[in-house]
Amino acid sequence: MHLYTQQYTYFDEPGTSQDGITLLFEEHLLPVFTGIIEELGTVVSLDPRPVGARLRVSCSTVLSDLNEGASIAVNGVCLTALAITPDSFSADLAPETLSRSNLGGLATGSRVNLERPVTPATRLSGHIVQGHVDATGVVESLKDLGAGNSWLTVRVPRELDRYLVHKGSIAIDGISLTIASLDDSLVGVTIIPHTMSHTTLGSVQPGSRVNIEVDVLAKHVEKLLSGTQASPASHP
Repeated sequence: MHLYTQQYTYFDEPGTSQDGITLLFEEHLLPVFTGIIEELGTVVSLDPRPVGARLRVSCSTVLSDLNEGASIAVNGVCLTALAITPDSFSADLAPETLSRSNLGGLATGSRVNLERPVTPATRLSGHIVQGHVDATGVVESLKDLGAGNSWLTVRVPRELDRYLVHKGSIAIDGISLTIASLDDSLVGVTIIPHTMSHTTLGSVQPGSRVNIEVDVLAKHVEKLLSGTQASPASHP
């Protein structure tokens, strides 16, 4: 395990330092993503194992610096890259991952969203995404708004309602999106042309299962206010 520490010290005036903030980055153990998809991969195989399954994904961009044992998000699920080749990687899926996410429903030829973890120097273009899927939601509708834009409505489990706010962030299949509407467990988001063409959302249909991860900051706030563990369930 490698622990990356970066110290930021702020100054009110030259020579006067205030409390610094130390950011800790634990390679492999505590990866952080931003919900900005780098590449659409293609499932080569999903092979059942006595316990869990092994997934193989064909891709190119994310392989440029991917090492054995490194973390990678697949449809928003943080996995460990194994058996890396010049054009693919594999990952083992635990039973919990198969039951809590949509990865168990993948088939040969399925497209998946891929993202590598951020580094201390990476711009945080989306929001903090851990790759710990809370549950799956169900696509209710995908409506054309014109000019390549679409309106996506997803029904999410009621136990996640308390973590969702209008104009807040949500990760759907690992994609950082802004909540534009909330109505009785129905989340509405606008999908711009780039997202439609560069992620799996361009091919979802009513009834499709999508991975949902709520904003972890909301869970921390709830825990601080209540003094209890803010987690609707365990994570893959």
